[in-house]
Amino acid sequence: MRRIVVLSSIAAGAAVLAGCTPAAQEAPSPGASSTTASVPAVTADASAAAAPSPGTSVVAGEPTTAYIARAKAAEVTVLTEPGGAEQVEIAAADVLTVPDQTPLVFLVDQIQGSWVEVYLPVRPNGTTGWISADDVVLSATDFRVDVSLADFELTVWNGDDVVLATEIGLGTDELPTPGGVYYVRELLQPPDPDGAYGPYAYGLSGFSPVLDEFAGGDAVIGIHGTDDPGSIGEAVSHGCIRLPNDVITELVEDIGIPLGTPVYIEG
Repeated sequence: MRRIVVLSSIAAGAAVLAGCTPAAQEAPSPGASSTTASVPAVTADASAAAAPSPGTSVVAGEPTTAYIARAKAAEVTVLTEPGGAEQVEIAAADVLTVPDQTPLVFLVDQIQGSWVEVYLPVRPNGTTGWISADDVVLSATDFRVDVSLADFELTVWNGDDVVLATEIGLGTDELPTPGGVYYVRELLQPPDPDGAYGPYAYGLSGFSPVLDEFAGGDAVIGIHGTDDPGSIGEAVSHGCIRLPNDVITELVEDIGIPLGTPVYIEG
């Protein structure tokens, strides 16, 4: 079993997955505690794929390898261009602050010398910014997640090998699951494995394109289980991606994709 990331409190999950819960169900309260006793501790390091050195010029987009930047501290300065003075405007001041023991990670878009361009978990979706390579630890992973909106299918790759393929539930036409490039920002274990989010929930770096907030939290897109198996293969959610509970459990406990894993959502 690979090591996985779990928050000690579901409070962040109430925001991360705020856009996922059907209106007839109640979102987790910010004070609720998650169950973590049976879950291994946290690491964001990825696979045996070699990470680039800070002085190397690299452009992401290789077919099987993605690079992950893990901040060395609880906060990191993000600039609009390498070595520039202007910082990226962040909607929520705490979005680049580590919650609890969760590592602060980013998906790398490109590396230029001593500067790393990363995808940011902020609005608008797809926003990038530049971080000094001295402020992060670089690693690599051959894992990636492909989501086909047209086929209602999620596929997990490890290099050229498919390690998981499953039918999924998606957002409605009015509350769609947004396409784009995202990454796994955090993993949560809800307090009730039979609840709306199932036994596990990944928070992604993207947001609902139509909802500003939901149930008192930001409408962040997630990948999670469900208490409604009949919703798999249907457009029923507020934008999140639903997996059968046994599949999300396999993805977390047996496959163990790391934080920073890229998630490509296509029509």
